[in-house]
Amino acid sequence: MIPSVQEIDIAEKRVFIRADLDVPLTSEGEIGDDTKILRALRTIRYAIGQKAKVIVASHLGKPRGKLERKYTLETVGGKISELLDRRIYFPENSIGRAVKKVIVDMLPGEVMLLENLDFHKKELSAGPDYARELSEIADVYVNDAFSISNQNRASVTVMPEFFDTVSMGLDFKRELESLERLQKPEKPFVVILGGSRVDRKIGFMESMVERVDVFLTGGAVANTFLKAKGIGTGQSEIDQACLYRAKKLISGTATRDIKLILPDDVITAEGNLRNHGTYYIISRESIPGNSKIMDIGSETIKEFKALIKGAGTVLWSGPLGIFEKAEFTKGTSEIAGALRDSSSFTAALGEHTVGILDALGIEENTYGTKEGINFISRGGEASLAYIENGTLPAITALEKRIK
Repeated sequence: MIPSVQEIDIAEKRVFIRADLDVPLTSEGEIGDDTKILRALRTIRYAIGQKAKVIVASHLGKPRGKLERKYTLETVGGKISELLDRRIYFPENSIGRAVKKVIVDMLPGEVMLLENLDFHKKELSAGPDYARELSEIADVYVNDAFSISNQNRASVTVMPEFFDTVSMGLDFKRELESLERLQKPEKPFVVILGGSRVDRKIGFMESMVERVDVFLTGGAVANTFLKAKGIGTGQSEIDQACLYRAKKLISGTATRDIKLILPDDVITAEGNLRNHGTYYIISRESIPGNSKIMDIGSETIKEFKALIKGAGTVLWSGPLGIFEKAEFTKGTSEIAGALRDSSSFTAALGEHTVGILDALGIEENTYGTKEGINFISRGGEASLAYIENGTLPAITALEKRIK
C-alpha cells in the first residue's frame, strides 16, 4: 500500500513533489484556470508545515524537449507565490549547479519551483540520467500528479528508483480513492460517453463490458455507432476506422444484455459552427444528407435522465453535443444537472467535461453530503486507464519502492 505524504516522516527533509501544473494559458501568457495549482497547494502547504525544504516540479505545454520561453513556469511560480503569500525560489533550469545551490541555501519551510521539466528530452524519454540528477537534491519523493501517471516520464516512473522514501500527494490520494469506487461500482453502473476521441472511448467500452450495465452515448461516439447500424448521419463527425469495432460492440453488448443507448432524436443543422442554418429536432432515422448532428434531442434527454436516476454509479466523460455553441448545449447541460442531483455515486472525467462543469457552476462535493458531483477529475486518460487496469505506470513505480 502506497502511503500518503501525511503517513511518512518529511519533517525538515528535502521533499520533491512531482505536481501537475500544466495549466491553460491565455494568448497573453496569463493563467486561464488555476484549478491544478489550487489542488497542488494542499500537499505543498502540508510540506511547508512540516518544515521541509519543498521542491516542486512540473511540465507545462508541449515544448517537446526544447527550451521555449512561452512555456516557462515563471507565471505559475508567481501565482504559487501569491497564493502562499511568500517568496519562492525559481531557478532557470530543473537541474544543474544553480538548482543545487538554491537547495543548500533554502531554509526549512521554503519552496523552490523548478523550471519546466519538458525542456529536457530525457524527461520525455524517461532517461535515467536525468531522473538521477533530479533526485540528487531531495530525500523524499512525492507523486501528486495523478493526471499524468499513465505516462512514462523520467520524473514519474524512473525517479522513485533513486529514493528510499516515496509517497503519494494528497490530491493523488483523493483521485485514487474515488477511482477505486469506480473499479468496484455499486450497480447498476451507467457510463456516459461523448465528445471525440472515438477510438479511445470505444477501447474503454470494450474493456468494460463485464462491469457496465448501461452505456449512454452522444457526440462523435454516438454518431459512429449510428453509422455502424446503417443509419445515415449526414455530414456528422464519425470515426471511419472504428466502424467495425462499433458493430462488434453493438452485438457484444446485446449478447451480454448490456444496454447500449444511442440517441433516438437529435438536433441537426446545415453548415458549420460559425455559419449554420436553422436547426431542428428530428428522429435519428431521418437525418438529411447535408446536415450535421449537433446535440441530443429532448426525448433522448428524458431517456438518459431516467437511466441516471435509477443508477447506483454513474461515470461521465465527454460532451453530448457541440458545446462550443450555446444553441447546442442543452443535452450536455441537462445531463450534467442530472448527475449533480443524483443520489448515486457520480464521477466526471476529462478536461472538456470538467470545463463544461466549470461553465455551469457545478462543483465537486463529498459523497452523501449535498448537491454536486462526487468526483471530478481533469485527468481523463489516466483515470480511464486506472479504471480499466487497476494500476498505472507511476503507481507500479511507487509500489516497487514500498516493497
